[in-house]
Amino acid sequence: MALRDLENLDINDIGSWPLWLKITSAALISILILLAGYWFVIKDQLESLQKAQRTEVKLKDGYLKKKALAINLEAYRQQMKEIEENFGVMLKQLPDKTEVPDLLIDITQAGLGRGLQFETFKPQRSKQADFYAEMPINLTVSGTYHQLGEFVSDLAALPRIVTIGDLNLTPVKGSKRLKMSATTKTYHYLDENQIQKRAKAKKKGKRRRR
Repeated sequence: MALRDLENLDINDIGSWPLWLKITSAALISILILLAGYWFVIKDQLESLQKAQRTEVKLKDGYLKKKALAINLEAYRQQMKEIEENFGVMLKQLPDKTEVPDLLIDITQAGLGRGLQFETFKPQRSKQADFYAEMPINLTVSGTYHQLGEFVSDLAALPRIVTIGDLNLTPVKGSKRLKMSATTKTYHYLDENQIQKRAKAKKKGKRRRR
């Protein structure tokens, strides 16, 4: 059919159109209907469905996590109880401020008991943390290798927490003895008043920075 014949088609008499044109027109109309239906109806529904599916996945993940927590709740409670007990034991290993002099005496006696000679024993200024204070002690002692090793073991065996670091061993000229310089650290817990003072000092420091 020529273009002129298409121009002469009667829109009101579709039945007189050629078969191929009827099929083509029907197909085009169907496609337009489908596109319109997708755009105005199905598209929004698909977006809502996808959103609901994402929400479902999140809720499912949240449920599984909460379920796992619920299943292990008793185990978590037991772990918390053990942690609190261990913390209590460790806290008891920290002397209060009034016991620190006795602890310093224990350290010196441990060295003297092993036959060590103290050259320096200088407690430094305490450094406070959240609930405890750390007191470094610079010391220099001399003795045999075994005496020094036994001294370090004795410090580790004290009922209170004592750590040792910055070890430096040098031979003493003309003898079989060694000189050991080190920094030991003892700890003591802060009482309620000290903790409150520290908290107030922190607040003041933050205000000044602002």
